[in-house]
Amino acid sequence: MKLGILALTVVIAALAAINGAQRANRLSGAEDSARRVTVITEPNAIVWIDEIRRGSTDSSGRLSDLKVGSGVHALRVRATGFKESSLPISATQRGEIRARLWRTTDEAELLFQQAESARETARDDVARQSAAELYRRALKVRAAFPAAHVGLARVLLDLNDTNGALEEIDAARRARAVYPEASAVEGRVYRETGQTDDAIGAFNRAIREAHGFQPESHVGIGRVYEDKGQYELAAREFDIAIKQLSDTEPVIYQMLGAAYEKSGNNREAIAAYENYLRLAPNGSLAPAVRSIVDQLKSERPDN
Repeated sequence: MKLGILALTVVIAALAAINGAQRANRLSGAEDSARRVTVITEPNAIVWIDEIRRGSTDSSGRLSDLKVGSGVHALRVRATGFKESSLPISATQRGEIRARLWRTTDEAELLFQQAESARETARDDVARQSAAELYRRALKVRAAFPAAHVGLARVLLDLNDTNGALEEIDAARRARAVYPEASAVEGRVYRETGQTDDAIGAFNRAIREAHGFQPESHVGIGRVYEDKGQYELAAREFDIAIKQLSDTEPVIYQMLGAAYEKSGNNREAIAAYENYLRLAPNGSLAPAVRSIVDQLKSERPDN
């Protein structure tokens, strides 16, 4: 059995929105034409573009060399102790973008920020329970807080409390009827419980709500197809997610490579795995991926 067909556990958290599809080994043109921006704000601030988390600023408040595609984009910035800020990136803007943040004393917002940080750094169920409690405290202060409901749904899913996660998704929708991220998380819950038709329905709703741009949902649909053994369809969805994420998420290249490998398309599998190594040469999966590439090349793929 090939190494790549052995389980490589990967977790995608809070991604959002997507459009277009292209083979992994044909992305170089898109990469060359992408604009690059540098966000300047408070130190250790989290930066999202089009609801996709792109990283955190350094101690000087800079996050450099972010690749963005053509058209207008939405920038969102959050730093602990500050009110979130959102602003557009114009169709021609490149270079430095300054996002000014203002300090806040809003108790619900501060608890939510603590909860988000706790969830993202949690490595065991005790830490996840602590994050869940912080979300619940934020919701006690502000009941109509859809982002807190979705954050709590994510951590409850990690705790295998799928019923509780679905209840939080329903609560989020009561506060915000059209909410692509909520629909994407709902799709993940249904996939985890084996309700594949409901999962695909929720993921597709998220894509519609986001007007086509919802990478978390395309990854989710790809994983459903993978569960069904429909590897070519899975690869198509992973391709879309890669394009929408502007070729920035190495772990999806690993998924794409595994899907191609399982479908017997070794040539495309090698290209996808090599793109993983291009983006994450020292990543946690890099040693295993290198071994897979060496093995596949030794088989002289003819596909």
